[in-house]
Amino acid sequence: MGQLDGRVALVTGAAMGIGRGISEAMLEAGASVMLTDINTAALADAQATLASRYPQRVATQQVDVTDREQVRAMVSKTKERFGRLDALVNNAWKAGRLTRLEQLSEAQLRGGFEMAVMAAFWAMQAALPLFRQQGGGRVINLCSLNGVNAHLYSGDYNAAKEGLRTLTRTAAREWAPDQICCNVICPGAASAAYQRFAEANPGNARAMAAANPMGRIGDPLQDIGPVAVFLASDASRYVTGNTLFVDGGAHINGVSWAPDPPQ
Repeated sequence: MGQLDGRVALVTGAAMGIGRGISEAMLEAGASVMLTDINTAALADAQATLASRYPQRVATQQVDVTDREQVRAMVSKTKERFGRLDALVNNAWKAGRLTRLEQLSEAQLRGGFEMAVMAAFWAMQAALPLFRQQGGGRVINLCSLNGVNAHLYSGDYNAAKEGLRTLTRTAAREWAPDQICCNVICPGAASAAYQRFAEANPGNARAMAAANPMGRIGDPLQDIGPVAVFLASDASRYVTGNTLFVDGGAHINGVSWAPDPPQ
């Protein structure tokens, strides 16, 4: 028996990186998973790979999470496809360019909040009636050490992810009587954004991995996925309002991305 047998998860930004790793870990644990992403090519690859291994338990939907109606529709379509929804994983993010705070445009800052805070807010509101009908549910929001440690040149991302952490804690307080647990994962893993960073800044990426207390960058499937499975399972039924730093200890010593300063 898997930890998530019979359960249904919805994961945004699921085609690559951490979202893909979480989706695969949940499938391995027995869940059915709706994978959503804006990247159609990556989503098709995920569908082809995972559906062959987990027939009848994988579905995909192209979604732009900055569109409220598409977000609401993805929740409804998950219920239509699998009959229920037990875990909502808000992971989607579209990386913007690194920029100094004084040069950060209002449009980029607003875009960050739409992608991280508003998208999760809409999805959480849409999932709430389903969770209440079923007697409980799980919200797992992906945030970042960028905001916790105030990483350089990513003010839009830092602020948006910290806003999402606060939103998650508020939901945890308000929805606890309905047996809905809301938690945050701050991962230190090879996300799609990290991979782009490493390609552009290979020396800095190597230094960052070496500075991690465990000496490496985490793997989305093997290191982040099992924690998401725990938070989606009965084992976490008394865990809510928490931030889990799944980062090899990076938050302890303030390991930070150190990109070259933007021009």
